[in-house]
Amino acid sequence: MRFTITKVAALFAASLFAAGALAQAKPNPSWPKTITLGTASVGGTYFVYGQVWASLVNEKLGTSISTQQTQGPNQNIILTDSRQIDFGMTTMGVGLQAWEGKGDWTKGKQYRNVRAMFPMYDTPFHFIALEKSGIKNVKDLAGKRAGVGPRAGTCGTYYPLMFETLGIKATIRNGQGSDMAANLQDGLIDAFPFCAGVPIAAYSELETTNKVTFFTFTEEEIAKLKKAMPELSDSTIPKGTYKQQTADHKTVGVYNFAIAHMDVPDDLVYAVTKSVLENNPAMVKGHAAAKETLTENWNRNTFLPFHPGAVRYYKEKGINLPKNLLP
Repeated sequence: MRFTITKVAALFAASLFAAGALAQAKPNPSWPKTITLGTASVGGTYFVYGQVWASLVNEKLGTSISTQQTQGPNQNIILTDSRQIDFGMTTMGVGLQAWEGKGDWTKGKQYRNVRAMFPMYDTPFHFIALEKSGIKNVKDLAGKRAGVGPRAGTCGTYYPLMFETLGIKATIRNGQGSDMAANLQDGLIDAFPFCAGVPIAAYSELETTNKVTFFTFTEEEIAKLKKAMPELSDSTIPKGTYKQQTADHKTVGVYNFAIAHMDVPDDLVYAVTKSVLENNPAMVKGHAAAKETLTENWNRNTFLPFHPGAVRYYKEKGINLPKNLLP
C-alpha cells in the first residue's frame, strides 16, 4: 500500500471552506496580491494545518494565500527571514536556534527578520514500529534504521541530537513523512520516530493496515533530554490518540508558532491573527491539533518578538506582552 495523503489533503483544502467562498470578503488593496505560507512535508501536521488556516483566512479576508511545501521549520525560518515566503510555521526550539544562530544548521547566522504571530499547538516526540519488529522502547533502536522525516524539519534536527544524548547509535534516514511510513511498511526502516501535532496522519494510516507498537521515552531519558536541551518541555500523548495506543505516553515536546517576515503589513498580520484565533471551531474541524490554537497560549513564546500586527490584537484582548516580546 502507498499513502494517499497528498491527494486527500488537496481535496480537503479545496473543499474545506467551499461553502463560504461565494461570500468571500474583498482584500485590502494595500496588501500583497501574492502571499505565500511555508508548510512542511506530506504526512506531517504542518502540511494539513497550513492549508486549514490559509483556507480559513482566505475565506474571511478575501486574500489569496497559497501554501508552499517545505522541509519544515528550519527551511521556513530561512525562507521567511529572506522574504521568499511571507508566512511560515516553526517549533520554538528551532526558532531559538535561529534567533541565536546556535544550531548547526544556522552556520552561525542569526535570523532576526522573523516575527511571531499566533500559537499553534504542541509538538510531542514519539515513535512507531511494526509489532513484528520486536522494537518496544527507545533503547531497542540501537543499531537499527530510524526514519525521522525531512533533514531540515524539527524531527530531523532533534532526533539525531536526542540519540546522541542518550548514547543510542541508530542509522538515520530522512525523507517526507509519508515516505517514512511507506518505508516502515516495506521493511526499509525499522522505526519511524516523528514529531508533529497529534494525531499524525501517517501514523493513523499505518495502524489501519498493520499491527504496530507505539512507544516513547522513559522518565530517565526525558530527564537527560531536558537537561541537554532546555527548550524541550513535558508533553503527553493521551491514551486513544491512536486506536492501538492503550496508555498515556509521557514524552517531551516543543511548541509551534505561526511566523511572518517583519515587513509584512501590520494590518494584514493583525487580520490574519484575529481570523485564526477567533475561529477556533473551524480550525479544529480542519485538524484536531488546532484545539491548542488559543490566544492564552501566547506565553508559550518566551523569546521571539511578536509582529506589530499581532501585538495590536493581543493588546485589544487585554494582554500586556513582556518588553522582550515587543518588536
